[in-house]
Amino acid sequence: MPTAPTPALPDITASDQTLRRFLHGLPGVDPVGLEARAASLGTRSIKTTAKAYAIDLAISMIDLTTLEGADTPGKVRALAAKAVRPDPTDRQTPATAAVCVYPDMVATAKEALGDSGVKVASVATAFPAGRAALPVKLADTRDAVAAGADEIDMVIDRGAFLSGRYMKVYEEILAVKEASGAARLKVIFETGELSTYDNIRRASWLGMLAGADFIKTSTGKVAVNATPANTLLMLEAVRDFRAQTGVQVGVKPAGGIRTTKDAVKFLVLVNETVGEEWLDNHWFRFGASSLLNDLLMQRQKLATGRYSGPDYVTVD
Repeated sequence: MPTAPTPALPDITASDQTLRRFLHGLPGVDPVGLEARAASLGTRSIKTTAKAYAIDLAISMIDLTTLEGADTPGKVRALAAKAVRPDPTDRQTPATAAVCVYPDMVATAKEALGDSGVKVASVATAFPAGRAALPVKLADTRDAVAAGADEIDMVIDRGAFLSGRYMKVYEEILAVKEASGAARLKVIFETGELSTYDNIRRASWLGMLAGADFIKTSTGKVAVNATPANTLLMLEAVRDFRAQTGVQVGVKPAGGIRTTKDAVKFLVLVNETVGEEWLDNHWFRFGASSLLNDLLMQRQKLATGRYSGPDYVTVD
């Protein structure tokens, strides 16, 4: 099994015991302090010019997503067209970062996006439950990459993690990373199922130790998805990981982020916690479907002083 690129932390993953010792030796999370800081940062107001910049930045960070059993090629093509040109009436509107689909829709998305520069992300590894044998998960990943996926969003085995089988989770991430080849790997923790902030911190470090290019909060398929507090905690983890290893890792909150106000709160978290280097879609993403519509309406409001009619944006 290949070793993840963590030069400053060479012995942590040598055995199940050393990995467990490290993860349980991480500083405990103060829930009250974490939530208070997240809430405080969320009250920051920004001026009109900064808001315009923030809206365009948020649009450029969206993984425009459709992950439904009823997805069709036509729906994916329409989503790809919207990702490339979110506002057909304004060519200055930035494209989104990616379109995120199931593996069987990757080829359709890839063809529709062409040379636009918008990435194709694909959920894999038996998304969203992750309940499948490793060979099945790896085949799922390889199929998505072979079809043209630029990015793979994998889910960890929460059952293994919650029962303390950290090495199993670590080795599975390593294997999926290898199967992903040149595609960037986003590791989804499903934070709403991890129960505690301490577990979210441990999962963040476990994913990064195994070579994740991004750590991601959620699938968007459970009751509790991205929150300011769990995203703040993950931002602190990538900051501390880079300080110790020199390796920079991205963060992707997903699920429940629907309004411009929500998006701006998360951008403030990024700026205040990890700094401007992460204020780029190479390092920060929003997993969303409806968020783009609200950003477009707020963008037009800033430009014209009024909201558009209900037919201004497409219904996803």
